[in-house]
Amino acid sequence: MAKVVVIGIPGEPGLWMIDLGNGSVRQLDSVTGDLATVNGFRKLGSSFINNVDLAIAVSSVDEVFAGHVDS
Repeated sequence: MAKVVVIGIPGEPGLWMIDLGNGSVRQLDSVTGDLATVNGFRKLGSSFINNVDLAIAVSSVDEVFAGHVDS
C-alpha cells in the first residue's frame, strides 16, 4: 500500500508530497527523473494519475467535513 502521495493542483506551480505514515505535507522544491517529466506534462494541461482511486480538490476543510465533492 502506498504511504506517500505527490499531488499538483491547478494554479499551484509546485508539487506537494503527503506522507501518510508521518501525517505530514511539504512542498517539493525540485523534482527529477520521471516525476519531472510528468510534471512538465502537467504544466501543459495534462493529468497523470497512478495508484490513486479518489482525489477531490475543494476550497476548504469545512467543505470536506460537509461532504462536498465539488465547489
